[in-house]
Amino acid sequence: MKSQAEEVKQIAAQLLSGMLANPHLYQVYQTESGKLSREQQQELIETAIAMAEALITKAETQIERHFQHSL
Repeated sequence: MKSQAEEVKQIAAQLLSGMLANPHLYQVYQTESGKLSREQQQELIETAIAMAEALITKAETQIERHFQHSL
């Protein structure tokens, strides 16, 4: 079974990949070169990690609720 840290890394990487593939992202960040700055990249990484952690927490809460109702 994966550790929570591994799950966060995997989900964050998938979220970040999706964000970077979204052409609308580059309209939000208004880049002249079409590339993100290091600061912008770091912001997206931190956002992806926070989203991954929130998703895991929410999923765990839902699983616990479902399990409690099953008993």
